[in-house]
Amino acid sequence: MLSLLLAALAACGQAETPPPAVPAARTPTWGYTVAATYPHDRRAFTQGLIWLDGNLYESTGQIGHSTIRRVNLEDGRVLQSAPLPPGQFGEGIVDWGDQIINLSWQDGVGYRWNRRTLRREGQWNYRGEGWGLTRSNAEIIMSDGTPELRFLDPRTMAERRRVTVTENGVPIPRLNELEWVNNEVFANVWQTPMIARIDPATGNVTGWIDLTALAIENGAGEDNVLNGIAYDAARDRLFVTGKYWGRLYEIDLVAPAR
Repeated sequence: MLSLLLAALAACGQAETPPPAVPAARTPTWGYTVAATYPHDRRAFTQGLIWLDGNLYESTGQIGHSTIRRVNLEDGRVLQSAPLPPGQFGEGIVDWGDQIINLSWQDGVGYRWNRRTLRREGQWNYRGEGWGLTRSNAEIIMSDGTPELRFLDPRTMAERRRVTVTENGVPIPRLNELEWVNNEVFANVWQTPMIARIDPATGNVTGWIDLTALAIENGAGEDNVLNGIAYDAARDRLFVTGKYWGRLYEIDLVAPAR
């Protein structure tokens, strides 16, 4: 897997700062085909993406530009948008009940938003950085830029446990945007076009999805890297995009050759 991660970093212009070495392994690497392509706001510094209520919900980052927004899939039009408080850098989002929950990067505060009106209804606090969010049917799952995933109580947002994500026993750092897909956690590794498929019970990486070609197509660099994963469970559709990308893709995964 090390060679794939190094190649991914090189494609994103970041080969000079590779992640810690990962031993060679036969972890399956999945390909993809593009089922559909949709417009995406090139000004959106995408930090989180979910499919909900027939639309995409997206969080954007950068101080002064951080928002929670509802977006029409077909034309990329922003239907509704709410800013984060001044001075805050938005990160991942997830839905729970009638709310959208989001993170800030380094302020240690997250917010609860009404999913219909996008009005702020409360806030919560955590230690460390906030990166990505997703959920199972019972827990909210949070990444913080380390190899660890935090499992939170959806009602109180109190931390219940942590799982270290590893491939063959070696921790995988910089876990970022998260998505729950068929009882797995999909996690983008920041500044690479690689998505890890993670067993949430053990933290083991069971496979990788290599989106290098999409990153190259969108001119991926230091900022405009892959960073958006959403899953429409009802129609079994997987969507991906990136920071400042002008396109959002619906992809079908292709199993590795045996």
